[in-house]
Amino acid sequence: MSETRDNLLAEINLPATSQFPLLDQLDATDNRYIKDLKINVSNALKYATLTEKEAVLLALAVSVNQKHDITIDSLTELAKSKGATEAEINEIHALTSLLNANNVFYRFKHFVGKEFYNTAPAGIRMSIMMNPVLGKEFFELASLTVSAINGCEMCVKSHEQSVINHGATEARIMDAIRLTAIFKSLIVLL
Repeated sequence: MSETRDNLLAEINLPATSQFPLLDQLDATDNRYIKDLKINVSNALKYATLTEKEAVLLALAVSVNQKHDITIDSLTELAKSKGATEAEINEIHALTSLLNANNVFYRFKHFVGKEFYNTAPAGIRMSIMMNPVLGKEFFELASLTVSAINGCEMCVKSHEQSVINHGATEARIMDAIRLTAIFKSLIVLL
């Protein structure tokens, strides 16, 4: 196992002794990709438009969405070390769960496109969105990233506009989406 692989795991608070067959196989046969992945993860956690805590919380949302227990645990501890509270971490879990419901529901409405479905009320309680612990702008940013993973065009457009309306820049949004893509690609190998 290479030092690059070990440093990659350290970036996300995992011990070098962790065994990940796909990652280890790539490390043994094509270390170039592991180097790229390590650089991508390291850069994503340090984007200028995101605080370290925000970056780790977004990575945690990816892990929760993908039901990847190992990184959920490691990123939860890393988020705490960056100042995240239990309430903020719990809200990432709740937000990801809610967005999974919304993404299925609104993707269906968008795909079918019938008047009845488009005008019928959602009937899904979403009170967590009204006064989020994470703050409206970051809550919407995290909602956008989960919606992007889940492929709901309607939700992506809505949350992107909401993040802009709450004062975020397109550069911040791009960094959040790039981080999301990078962490999803990492989890594939873990």
